[in-house]
Amino acid sequence: MDASKRTYAPVNFQDKLARFSDQWQPRVIAEINGYQVKIVRIEGDFVWHDHPETDEAFIVLDGTLRIDFRDGSVNVGPGEMYVVPKGVEHKPFADREVKMLLIEPRGILNTGHEGGERTAENDLWI
Repeated sequence: MDASKRTYAPVNFQDKLARFSDQWQPRVIAEINGYQVKIVRIEGDFVWHDHPETDEAFIVLDGTLRIDFRDGSVNVGPGEMYVVPKGVEHKPFADREVKMLLIEPRGILNTGHEGGERTAENDLWI
């Protein structure tokens, strides 16, 4: 990028969230060293899946996220974060809409290798 055309502005999460309403469809808002920061709205149940090749970070902005594991669960509230280690099967759930950030390597499918109707398009920038 030409330094004379560079602009300096923060990424505003609320502004980005206001630009879409569909759920389970993460939007990329930044990229850092091959990792993407994604913003997403979710409600309801997801699919059981894992990511054998990478950890996955969930950062809750609004609402309460429950991440189910085969042997328990964790609740993540606003201003909290949980990292699911690579290879650990998990299933996110929200009884009311949750707005959150995801951090994961570029190209990772949200459903891992499970596929199905909840699989979102990759590299969708907002």
